[in-house]
Amino acid sequence: MKSAGQLYDVLIEGISRFFKEAGKKKAVLGLSGGLDSAVVACLAQDALGKNNVHSLLMPGPYSTIHSITDALKSCSLNELSHHIVPIDAIYHKALRELSSVMEHTNFDVTEENVQARLRAVFLMAYANKHNTLLLCTSNKSELAMGYGTLYGDLAGALMVLGDVYKTQVYELAAFLNKDRERIPAHTITKEPSAELRIDQKDTDSIPPYPILDPILKALVEENRTPEQIMAAGSPPDIVSRIVQSLGKFSFKYLQVPPVLAVTQHPLLPENKCYRLT
Repeated sequence: MKSAGQLYDVLIEGISRFFKEAGKKKAVLGLSGGLDSAVVACLAQDALGKNNVHSLLMPGPYSTIHSITDALKSCSLNELSHHIVPIDAIYHKALRELSSVMEHTNFDVTEENVQARLRAVFLMAYANKHNTLLLCTSNKSELAMGYGTLYGDLAGALMVLGDVYKTQVYELAAFLNKDRERIPAHTITKEPSAELRIDQKDTDSIPPYPILDPILKALVEENRTPEQIMAAGSPPDIVSRIVQSLGKFSFKYLQVPPVLAVTQHPLLPENKCYRLT
């Protein structure tokens, strides 16, 4: 597995070359206050130039104050241009318009996905209006588990971290901070959350990343069987759950943006991967 420095170099070169081939100079992304978007923002700036990356901060009904302040701190630390475009009003308007469709039902992933898709509408509007490409910030761990919204946070022109495990994203954050703070400390230390419902945590839906990622790597990159992985000490219930997810959510792989491939074993078919070589 590549070191954080090697991974950084490949990602920077990949972003730069992808934009040159597409004839584009500028990128936009949604900045949530979370780790993935903060890292992608820094990578994009280093690849394209500080003045060629813009972010939209789109707080919603379940966004925490610290996520907003963390996102603003990312902008400040990196002199990243941004707009704040709240989605609260349009989200509640959408639910009112959908009331006849969703009456007598409880809040579930449907309402969560509406939020993610509204954000994608805003991001694509900016991308179209300003002749930029939208960068998707989802990572390989989330993608493997189906933890992402089609036509929402999985939208974009390039999935920068789609072949990068979440634990590697933490390593990239440390690398980016080696000389000065670029990723806010609180962004790194707080528990990951999509913030699409009250008190939501990633671990509500998927195993903790330090447990998930080694199992994924063994399955996807080392071609080990579930039985071998369980025999090595991984919890059988978690291994089974991951194996099921890799199959159950494979339909999403065919509908996401091209993934910037940094390994020989990305989740996506080869024709959906963007490689340097």
